[in-house]
Amino acid sequence: MLETLTDRLSKVVKTMKGEARITESNTQEMLREIRLALLDADVALPVVKQFVAQVREKAVGQEVVGSLTPGQALVGVVHQELVGLMASDQPPPATGLNLASQPPAIVLMAGLQGAGKTTSVGKMAKWLHDRHKKKVLTVSCDVYRPAAIEQLRLVSAQAGVDFFTSTPDQKPVDIALAAVDWARRHFHDVLLIDTAGRLAIDAEMMAEIAAVHAAVKPVETLFTVDAMQGQDAVRTAEAFGQALPLTGIVLTKVDGDARGGAVLSVRSITGKPVRFVGTSEKIDGLEAFDAERFAQRILGMGDVLALVEQAQKSIDLKSAEKMAAKLKSGAKFDLEDFKLQIGQMKSMGGLSSLMDKLPAQFQQAAKGGDMSAADKSIRRMEGLINAMTPQERRNPELLKASRKRRIAAGAGVQVQELNRMLNQFEQMQTMMKKMQSGGMAKLMRAMGGMGGMAGMKGLSGMMGGFRR
Repeated sequence: MLETLTDRLSKVVKTMKGEARITESNTQEMLREIRLALLDADVALPVVKQFVAQVREKAVGQEVVGSLTPGQALVGVVHQELVGLMASDQPPPATGLNLASQPPAIVLMAGLQGAGKTTSVGKMAKWLHDRHKKKVLTVSCDVYRPAAIEQLRLVSAQAGVDFFTSTPDQKPVDIALAAVDWARRHFHDVLLIDTAGRLAIDAEMMAEIAAVHAAVKPVETLFTVDAMQGQDAVRTAEAFGQALPLTGIVLTKVDGDARGGAVLSVRSITGKPVRFVGTSEKIDGLEAFDAERFAQRILGMGDVLALVEQAQKSIDLKSAEKMAAKLKSGAKFDLEDFKLQIGQMKSMGGLSSLMDKLPAQFQQAAKGGDMSAADKSIRRMEGLINAMTPQERRNPELLKASRKRRIAAGAGVQVQELNRMLNQFEQMQTMMKKMQSGGMAKLMRAMGGMGGMAGMKGLSGMMGGFRR
């Protein structure tokens, strides 16, 4: 996500030479590169012009404080302007949505077909149910797309929320009104209404969704837009904004868009705040949009807070505590423990999801590695451990040639793949011994010296074999 923009801005910062003041001359080339980086990232031209003008106005003449370089000082200005570009005029509610109404608070979802609208309804339902303890009901008013109603029923079940059944022979307004009545009588806090999409904007679709809006009077009307559409994402959001009183934007497939232009453009062009971003295909792959943290991510500072939140949400604390107690007692780190570590990483979305939230220097260290290939390797490692007996997992020293052939055949891979996995396990085992006997300082030195991706501390042992 946002790789192109982050890479370009990082290179630009390094080119500025040390001077005591940011001047027109020492920023001219950098501002030109920022402009090109934004255009390259598919940011709308009017937004680029305004952004660069504001950065120039605020930066030129500014003193370079302390040990900062002019490049670092300019990054501070760029960061402030990025936040200003993406931030809402009003701070977002704790739930990400304005639900201050007589229950049920009605949220209407609009968007083109294929933008990820139905999936976003399921993700939002899970977000409200799990994080904010809301009783949520979902309903589909899409009577045109085959299996649209069934799709929403399935994602609602995944989210653990209630679903109001509708049929293709009903009228969308009738479905919506019936769902409102059901939600009211069954004491639901929130009703999420999924509407029909089209492959392109047309008058019939706009008239239909406007009729549903008028009938149910939602407190939130959110437009779901595909970030991978680039400039088209902004244009469609603008068109919907003219037809409906939108209150916010849900930006989907942000994880699949290396350019990131839609994130920067959509708020400025439509005047509507980005409320949520879809960060993965999983049912919990939704984040409340935070302009400050997003700006940090764009500038390569990472989003460690998001990483912590992801860990808190995904990691099994009881298993982690059990592992810590085992290591503290001096017991040996075995393949069962290694499998547990792999499972924890998978539950956090895999290496590609983790990398996106790390600062730029860590991402640069991993540049040579294919993250999707790394995630596949992790799944294969788990398959290899599953092919072992419990005794072999607890006592890896038992794994001689004949056992290795049996395990590799059971997992459907070559013996060399098993040997690579065991080598990575041994590296992890060495790290754990360092932790037991010498504390964190020794551990970090050990990790820095291991094979893998340019000494990527903390992940080098796991990643050592992925580029082979």
